[in-house]
Amino acid sequence: MPDSSVHEALKFVDSIQLPDRVSELERAETVPFDFDAARNQAAIVGSEIVSFVRGVTEERRRDVVNATLLAQLAADKQVGDPTNLFAWYDAYFDVLTNTGWVVQAKQFVDHAEMSEDLHAHEAILSVATSLLGTGTAAWKVIKTTLDALAKMDRDSPWITLFDRESQHASSARFQVTLAEQGAGDQFLVTLMAFALTAQANLTQTLFFKFRSNEVKLRHSSGKLSVNETVLDAVRDLIESKLGEHSSAFVRGLPNLD
Repeated sequence: MPDSSVHEALKFVDSIQLPDRVSELERAETVPFDFDAARNQAAIVGSEIVSFVRGVTEERRRDVVNATLLAQLAADKQVGDPTNLFAWYDAYFDVLTNTGWVVQAKQFVDHAEMSEDLHAHEAILSVATSLLGTGTAAWKVIKTTLDALAKMDRDSPWITLFDRESQHASSARFQVTLAEQGAGDQFLVTLMAFALTAQANLTQTLFFKFRSNEVKLRHSSGKLSVNETVLDAVRDLIESKLGEHSSAFVRGLPNLD
């Protein structure tokens, strides 16, 4: 990658505008997250569920969390209407593609629901199955993460953060990201993005049962590859840019294994 691309990435990150301040509520909820390459881990990062398969380095885990948080906060700042889901996603993906991430798929498609009822967490697992295959280590981490969230009290800090950042009146948007080490030590990231619109106000996103004729769920999913030269060059600037947002919007889930 030419030096000019690194320069453009640094210039892009420097130009990003984020929400002005972390609120007192968000600051009060701050809990540090310890990255551990030896474990399967997961975290709520704003409106994103991020999972890591054992073997992903601490540095790469931090890269994923920081990149997805930066993309969310920049989109929040840029798109004034939180119900404009696809304008928000345009801004979200724009940040990723300009900071060292190669996004292979952005097109949203309708989620086909065969039953009369729809659960968002079941839709997530359905999409994950098509991308990762049933029973793979990566698929099991996604399922274990969703099972852990399902067992939590609705007022837990993990659910509170996720609902606050993902849902707005009768619409919601959220992402599910998984990072793993592939063959030959290749770093692999799978991203699933979801947009949900309902006829009535949403009270929960992940575990609320909807009548399928009353909601519309669309998703975009694919693999992300990494331009390591660009990603390594912008890492410190992204961390500096995020500042206190890094801890205020990240909640590490209890150990998955």
